[in-house]
Amino acid sequence: MVSEENFLSLLSSLGVPSSLDGHFLYEAYAACLDGAKAMQGPEGSLASLGINDLQLALYLANEHAFYLSTHPEVSQEELVKKDEYLSFLASVSLDKYFTNERLAYKEGSLASRYSPFMSTIELYLNFILGMLSRYERNDPAHTLIVDVMAKGFRVAKCVCGLLEGGYETEAFSCWRTLHENECILHCLVRYGEPIVKRYLRHIEYGVAFRVGFKTKEATDAIFVEIKDNMRSMGLKSKDMKRYIEYGWLFAIPGIAESPEFKLNFRDGVERAASLTQYAKVYEMSSEVTHSSPVLIYSKKNYFFYLTLLSLYESFFRLEKIFTSLYTSTVSEAEKQGYARMRNLYYGELLAAYDSAKKAFAEIAKKGK
Repeated sequence: MVSEENFLSLLSSLGVPSSLDGHFLYEAYAACLDGAKAMQGPEGSLASLGINDLQLALYLANEHAFYLSTHPEVSQEELVKKDEYLSFLASVSLDKYFTNERLAYKEGSLASRYSPFMSTIELYLNFILGMLSRYERNDPAHTLIVDVMAKGFRVAKCVCGLLEGGYETEAFSCWRTLHENECILHCLVRYGEPIVKRYLRHIEYGVAFRVGFKTKEATDAIFVEIKDNMRSMGLKSKDMKRYIEYGWLFAIPGIAESPEFKLNFRDGVERAASLTQYAKVYEMSSEVTHSSPVLIYSKKNYFFYLTLLSLYESFFRLEKIFTSLYTSTVSEAEKQGYARMRNLYYGELLAAYDSAKKAFAEIAKKGK
């Protein structure tokens, strides 16, 4: 059991608002430890599992803050004087701690977060997302490339988390979103300002189509523009949704003359990004996304390695774009720091990728 002084320091380091009564939370923490001694599980005392003070403190602080926010008629000063509330808070927090942290359902992961398959790419992702947080964001007219890139890396982290949790097909479905993101990013980077401007305009088209602008006049004017553009391209009214979503591709020189071009992802965005080698994998991920039998009766190891390889390959491409952006905007010292980190860990990523590739080849021989 930590001292009250250390407990209060822990709350501060965790960013718990100072408005919450730390002394009361320490009382609740002590009550939790007393309660843990009496808790019995199917295999003996749960107390024998030990208590993670940091996790328990977070449960207590969040439960207390939530109760206060949902009971605005009750003052904290009066609430913390009630023994029944102290018992309630300790009981709920302890139940959630043991159930969610110690007895949580485990799907049967093929690689934990500590495996180099996952830990190296997560280290890389955390570094890159930390660096991207230093850039101006969420101002599409000026930050579109950074915004799209950052979203891709965040989705990659989501794929990692699902794989670590044993949710291989769900991770594969999430990779589908990552692949769509990277294809859009490749198009924006490769073709530059003309397509960026068109993409931004189609964002406005999407807003008008789904929610509308503040005034009916503004919304109507957008739809007049959309219809005029569609008419000039020989599109019909039934094509409007596809035009809004993919029509920005018309800014790519000569794309409309290509007999293979269509207003969709696979024959439009993916082809423009020169990543059509993923068409079959993308199609399979779509089947998983839509709960086909592929999802229900899938083999964990097959989809683990397929998703891991797809994740790594997407990451390698995104990292290349990030490196170009980052090294062009930071000091020489920071460039050298990134180069050292890259030299240390990129080789480990490649080794993990090669190992996964061999494992997947063996599994693929035996079928899905």
